[in-house]
Amino acid sequence: MLPLMRLQRRQHIIFCATNHRVDEDEIYWDSKKPDEDLSWSLSSRQIISQLAQFFSIAMVGTRAWIGGILHRSGNKRLGSGKFLNFPLTQIQEERLHKLQERLNAPFDETFPNHRETLEALWKAAYPKRKLKGLISDQWKDMGWQGPNPSTDFRGCGFISLENLVFFAKTYPACFHRLLHKKKGERATWEYPFAVAGINVSFMLIQMLDLYSAKPKCIPGLNFLKLLEDDENAFDVLFCIAFAMVDAQWLAMHASYMQFNEVLQATRTQLERELSLEDVNKIQELPAYNMLFQ
Repeated sequence: MLPLMRLQRRQHIIFCATNHRVDEDEIYWDSKKPDEDLSWSLSSRQIISQLAQFFSIAMVGTRAWIGGILHRSGNKRLGSGKFLNFPLTQIQEERLHKLQERLNAPFDETFPNHRETLEALWKAAYPKRKLKGLISDQWKDMGWQGPNPSTDFRGCGFISLENLVFFAKTYPACFHRLLHKKKGERATWEYPFAVAGINVSFMLIQMLDLYSAKPKCIPGLNFLKLLEDDENAFDVLFCIAFAMVDAQWLAMHASYMQFNEVLQATRTQLERELSLEDVNKIQELPAYNMLFQ
């Protein structure tokens, strides 16, 4: 198994999904080095909590760090003249604006509908397990950093929770396959499911250039065609991307320190698919079928 890595003292770590600054003492594993034959168990809340905290080092990091990765990915941007030749239809403008409103909505645990959505995620993930409260160690079983998942939404907002709930309700078989790591030969230390989902949401937002008034990259502009056909295209694309991440994870025989590479490889492949001229519907993406494997 992989050796535990002791962090340099007094170092601060920034977690991408929360933009939260913490001292190393908060994430350093309290337990002694596990025995060499220790196996991964999703039922162990302590191990999941420790892994989720340690995994924040290996994942995409701060927004500035993410930006560095995404600019290196080779996402082709259009020249100003060519960009101006791509006017948006009225439906594209309306749905893009609606999607951008979702992007700007933070998660607020004081809002009843936000709390209800979080509870809906638990019910969809664990229909036979009663949730003790919105702040509970049970959340660590899903791969959140701590007992209060609301703190993990700071960097990506409410839409990342909506993405996870949409995934659970629309493609439940695939959702549970990824949540419970049912497919393939798994790593000893797996990626925390919920935290990885937030990173997938953020990666898609950046890849599609959705913070701009109008995307200036080929995948982003082509995505608007998919959005015109299906107003849920972003949520479906999240599900596809998450399935791709898990497949890439297995193909690379990756472990937690390689999550950056897995996410980058997923983004590169998804950019290629979104650059295909004959893709006009989200269901026409080659990776769409991964949701039913």
